Amino acid sequence: MKFTDSPVIDVSVLDARLSLHQDNGSMHVGTSVWPCCLVLLKFAERWHPLKYSDGETPNPYAQLLDFSNKRGVELGTGCGGAAMGLYLLGLREVILTDIAPVMPALKHNLKRNKQALNKTLKTAQFYWGNEEQMKLLKPPFDFVIAADVVYLEETVAPLIESMEGLVADDGVVLLGYQLRSPEAHKLFWEMCVEVFEVEKIPHEHLHPEYAYEETDVYVFRKKKKNS
Repeated sequence: MKFTDSPVIDVSVLDARLSLHQDNGSMHVGTSVWPCCLVLLKFAERWHPLKYSDGETPNPYAQLLDFSNKRGVELGTGCGGAAMGLYLLGLREVILTDIAPVMPALKHNLKRNKQALNKTLKTAQFYWGNEEQMKLLKPPFDFVIAADVVYLEETVAPLIESMEGLVADDGVVLLGYQLRSPEAHKLFWEMCVEVFEVEKIPHEHLHPEYAYEETDVYVFRKKKKNS
């Protein structure tokens, strides 16, 4: 699959189809659909119990991607594709968060996909690191979802603080990642390993049609604190 700057990006999830309307002319990066969103979503779909069909080999992600009866929150959701897709894959509840200027595009896309989702998903304005807004989200969450969110050095610390504050002790952060800024990249990974155990998904395990050479999927789990 080639990534496109077309105004509309369609993506299938199990038996449903999401239609994401992006505005590439906007001043805000959140109104575009970025590749990591699709890479993360299609990885999760590829190994979903309803999709995985190799009876010979056990599914290595069966436990990780068991979304049934789980809560999730997406940081920097933008047009909402990743969170909508993971909801279709079984999340019981998911909250889509972003900054105020992105909310109109997000709500437009949720309305556009209401029939596929069979409901209107919850949204919340959330500026990373804002403790009052974080409390209103009612953590902890089983899944914190984030895709293409590391691009400004000054937002790295509040992003990691938010991930840590929102994810349950036995929960996971699912991260779609692409290097956007060398400075932000360096700081992000230096700070991440202080807080999380980091697992990189082998590239050959990504969906073959949604595996970009420069894009990866990571799983973060909270490090156990010494008692």
